[in-house]
Amino acid sequence: MASDIVIRHVLPEDLPQVSALHARVFGPGRFTRTAYRIREGTPPVSPFCRKALLDGRLAAAIRFTPVAIGGESGALLLGPLAVEPQWAGKGYGRRLIAEGMAQAKADGVRLVVLVGDEPYYGRFGFSQVAPGRIRLPGPVDPARVLAAELAPDALFQLSGLVTAG
Repeated sequence: MASDIVIRHVLPEDLPQVSALHARVFGPGRFTRTAYRIREGTPPVSPFCRKALLDGRLAAAIRFTPVAIGGESGALLLGPLAVEPQWAGKGYGRRLIAEGMAQAKADGVRLVVLVGDEPYYGRFGFSQVAPGRIRLPGPVDPARVLAAELAPDALFQLSGLVTAG
């Protein structure tokens, strides 16, 4: 159950453990994904990144990276979200997403974008973006480009190519 987990900010000293979690969950092919390319050269931790600890051990982690869309700031790229396989389905990822997005909204972030599955992320307000409205560098299935507005009409104000921001 998600109530037995402790949620904290990811700190720079957590990065080796978080990287090891990503390797276990996503394997070596993760570096070829478009989202990884967008994050290249960006700080590895933002104020919105979270980790979930279970009995002091890393159970899950999420990264939110500030990005620009069409040259406009005010957006985040969500991902990766990684949960240790033995703890998948217990609500830890949901808590990380909810807490990170609540902080983002409180801090004035207008839009969160990701590449993922709408059936999972839809419960957090994500929906498919109209093809071509938000573009990511590299090959991406347009049906998997999702966005959640944290400010009214953000999706109409932000369009174009997603770049590190």
